[in-house]
Amino acid sequence: MELTLLGTGAPNGLPRPGCPCAACAVAVGADARGATAVLIDETLLLDLTPGAAFAAARAGHTLGGVRQVLLSHPHDGPPVEVPAGLPQPGRVPDGRELTLLTGHRVRAVAMDAPGTGYAVTGPDGQRVLYLPPGGSPAGLEEGAVESYDMVLADVVRRPDALARLRAVGAVGPTTDVVAVHIDHDVPPGAELRRRLAAAGARAVPDGSTLVVGVYEDVPDVPRRTLVLGGARSGKSVEAERRLEAFPEVLYVATGGSRNGDTEWASRVSAHRERRPGSWRTAETCDLVPLLKDDGAPLLIDCLSLWLTDSMDAVGAWDDAEWADGGERELRARVSELTEAVRGARRTVVAVSNEVGSGIVPATASGRRYRDELGRLNAAFAGECEQVVLVVAGQAMVLRG
Repeated sequence: MELTLLGTGAPNGLPRPGCPCAACAVAVGADARGATAVLIDETLLLDLTPGAAFAAARAGHTLGGVRQVLLSHPHDGPPVEVPAGLPQPGRVPDGRELTLLTGHRVRAVAMDAPGTGYAVTGPDGQRVLYLPPGGSPAGLEEGAVESYDMVLADVVRRPDALARLRAVGAVGPTTDVVAVHIDHDVPPGAELRRRLAAAGARAVPDGSTLVVGVYEDVPDVPRRTLVLGGARSGKSVEAERRLEAFPEVLYVATGGSRNGDTEWASRVSAHRERRPGSWRTAETCDLVPLLKDDGAPLLIDCLSLWLTDSMDAVGAWDDAEWADGGERELRARVSELTEAVRGARRTVVAVSNEVGSGIVPATASGRRYRDELGRLNAAFAGECEQVVLVVAGQAMVLRG
């Protein structure tokens, strides 16, 4: 099958008309996007948008051969004028299937939000899934569907839809995931590409023609990532965002519950509310066994608290104990941790504080902690394919 993306933006396009936000201000040239519409083999049109005929012409195609027009979501605003010769657009009831004269089969997929998804099987047996803006498939069961060759979805706003599809095998290692319905949630250009790459997806400009089944060089999701940042920099949000498109993540909280500490309880609660409901949580500083095990992706938040626990265990706050074997024992613990990271086969995203750029701590114990955390971060980063520094909510890739 051959797909031409006449538009790849949200229903209002990008930039949004009259929107003064920073993302809309820089959405120009190839980063400007019309409302998403997909032309399949020049016979099937998914979503009719204003200017679709002109968009097709700019891409070197025509709508003259279209035999079916299907809508995936309610279209706000005035009715879209149907170009002469084009069939009246409609929607297929959930679960129903159409067979076109061209040999394409189209099945309507139920969503958890207003709209309809479409699973299209071409005459050659290739399978494409197209999801509406803000939608995720409902009622998926493991093993109930085969892996799709290509998925077009609202990856930025609904990464959990990708996680659901991966959980049931509908998205596999060879599935080409293309982001559509792109809005002003993420700055266009490099930042959008970076976010999508972390989810195993990509974006293409309006007018692109994609051949289903052709290999695309999408960056692999890094197996090991270290996310650094200062207090309230957004480092935990960045780390969580990297795994929200994947199911069954194990979130490792190294800080424990700290019974009686209301401020800490408030922080823990805020983190839990952000995390997808499918994620599991383990409160532990015993990281080495987890890193050595195979299994679901691991999110460790954070190494700073792991270090505090380790320094407590070796008596690092007492100068005499530190000199009498405490320092040597801490080095051994850090070495054991980094060796486990080196051999890890599961996906790992770890968070740590960057404390070396602030004021010099007033106490000897504070300076010792700062120095040891710097050493730990450097050793851990040395075993990671990607290292990211988050400043004011902006992620800067240091490696990878």
